[in-house]
Amino acid sequence: MFEQIKEFFRSVAAGEESGEDGREHQVRVASAALLFHIIEADGIVTDDERRRLIGVLGEEFGLSVAEAERLAGEGKRADQQSVDLYQFTSVLKRELGEDHRIRFVELLWEVTYADGEVHELEDNLIWRISELLGVSTRERMLMKREAAGRRGG
Repeated sequence: MFEQIKEFFRSVAAGEESGEDGREHQVRVASAALLFHIIEADGIVTDDERRRLIGVLGEEFGLSVAEAERLAGEGKRADQQSVDLYQFTSVLKRELGEDHRIRFVELLWEVTYADGEVHELEDNLIWRISELLGVSTRERMLMKREAAGRRGG
């Protein structure tokens, strides 16, 4: 099993299928995996959450719907094969500047609010991811308020 996980991340790092820069591909898959982890946190993945996840991936990475769906699938597989959040957050912390990491936390809230509510498990998970990304509590809460305001909540 451990070898399968290592091999998966070697292929992700190489960006084999997409032909894109390996580091960029790592960021995309890590982002998709964490976003997928968020929508699964409360045990119920709604159509609204899934649509918002696809939308966020498409908007943030300039992807078509089909490409965003493919990336979401890669993220789902990576999340299901992972043992912790660190393998994804470490990629984002290493490759993204502070402003982009804060923006990513905002995207986590966007996807979380897609079903109209924030479950305590989702809230706790975003707190943990934010800590691993080095995003302050103040910034995390500001991003939460902004996402809630856009959602009308």
